[in-house]
Amino acid sequence: MKTIGCKKTTYKTFIFLWLLFLLSCQSHITTQEPTSTIDIQSVSDTLTLFGQGIISTSLYERDLAINPQGDEIIYTLGDYKQTKRCLVLLKKENGKWLEPKMMSISGKYQDIEPFYTNNGNTLYFASNRPIYNDSTRHDYNIWYSDKIEGLWSEPEALDSIINTRGDEFFPSLSDKGNLFFTATREDGVGREDIFMSEYEAGNFKAPKPLPLEINSGAYEFNAYISPKEDLIIFSSYGRDDDLGGGDLYMSRKNEGGIWSPSENMGELINSNKLDYCPFIDWENGNFYFTSERMEINNEDLKNVKAIKELSHSTLNGFGNIYKIGLDKID
Repeated sequence: MKTIGCKKTTYKTFIFLWLLFLLSCQSHITTQEPTSTIDIQSVSDTLTLFGQGIISTSLYERDLAINPQGDEIIYTLGDYKQTKRCLVLLKKENGKWLEPKMMSISGKYQDIEPFYTNNGNTLYFASNRPIYNDSTRHDYNIWYSDKIEGLWSEPEALDSIINTRGDEFFPSLSDKGNLFFTATREDGVGREDIFMSEYEAGNFKAPKPLPLEINSGAYEFNAYISPKEDLIIFSSYGRDDDLGGGDLYMSRKNEGGIWSPSENMGELINSNKLDYCPFIDWENGNFYFTSERMEINNEDLKNVKAIKELSHSTLNGFGNIYKIGLDKID
């Protein structure tokens, strides 16, 4: 009888310890909850980390796009070294943003840089997936997918007049359907340039590099074009006024169709790290971009836990997405 009693006591102790373990797990989960919510409607007066703990995390996030209805967000999520990058979708239902989910068309290849057109029913993006039935191709090209009855179709590549054996990145389209993108081509101006392909009679025409007001002998890349093609924001690396790592620049087109000399967007936007991937939400009046800026910690690290917390913090130097009111950059 004493032995049986000991077994019962041991069993109760086991149950008690198991409950303590579950409570500790719950406590750990609670501390990992997002520190902010998703808010695209309010205009930010200052530079704000967007969706901390939900979108902007310790991983690498970049390339945000918001659909015209304001109920979908797509961004690129990568691991720390960006050896894996995929398109992630957030949907708003019944006034509430759901948890981020990988898009059905992404996850196998390197998929980056989403851009909505056709009132949110067509998604352009860049990917290194095999193209034109050539399994040996792993260069980046521009693809698109159509939303049909709420589901995204199997992506299709643009014509070879756009997609070469070199890399094509960051598609951005105006209301006219003209395509702006990044590439390195023989007819370019610098080491990497921004090109534009006119859309005419259902087809894209041969791309041409943008003028010297935009492109230079350095690197120009990741250009966002306004719907009316009267504003362009892009990144450049290697210019004399670069604050470090690559900065965002702006140019406007006058009534005569001439671009103004591009100007550095200044310390309000740019840091001494890479700042790129611009996007404007015209409906709500906010400007978004990606930055590798980090929080400087000059304190002595006392233990292993401290360096782990620093490494896994949101501002650890990997990409995050920032938001500021469009009126602040004007």
